[in-house]
Amino acid sequence: MEYIKTDIQDVWIIEPKVFNDPRGYFFESWKQADFEQHIGHVDFVQDNESKSSFGVLRGLHYQKGEYAQAKLVRVIKGRVLDVAVDIRKSSPTFGRHVAVELSEDNKRQLFIPRGFAHGFLVLSDEAIFTYKVDNVYAPAHEASIRWNDPEIGINWPIAMENVVTSEKDLNGKFFQDADLFD
Repeated sequence: MEYIKTDIQDVWIIEPKVFNDPRGYFFESWKQADFEQHIGHVDFVQDNESKSSFGVLRGLHYQKGEYAQAKLVRVIKGRVLDVAVDIRKSSPTFGRHVAVELSEDNKRQLFIPRGFAHGFLVLSDEAIFTYKVDNVYAPAHEASIRWNDPEIGINWPIAMENVVTSEKDLNGKFFQDADLFD
């Protein structure tokens, strides 16, 4: 696997080495020793999966306090624009974001450490999205920042009227009002 640094420290793109032959393909999607060598030790405790259709935007989500989560995300089917926003007030990249296309074709993954809001937009007819987390889901500690907050300035590549999102995400806080990490 190749570990590629992004413009924000601690956020990594991971590209697997894919072996193709007439039967299909094979790749290692996660290997603890390699991961720890490049990123460090993370105790993943749960795997999650979602299925969404074109235009679905999930995010920008995070969990606060002792329930903060690091995530290792990838797409099994389809194509998404995946976004991580640095919400660590002490970070030199505070308020900046990384946007990476993840797809069944490029098989890329994105590692997002604790202290980031995360979201993705489905660019294909359908997408199956999976991710590992290092902490359990705690509804009382979840938070959401508006996906279209102009202060963050994410360039979502579809028309806003085509975005499909949840009531929770429509009512996310603006960045300036969000509960952030120190």
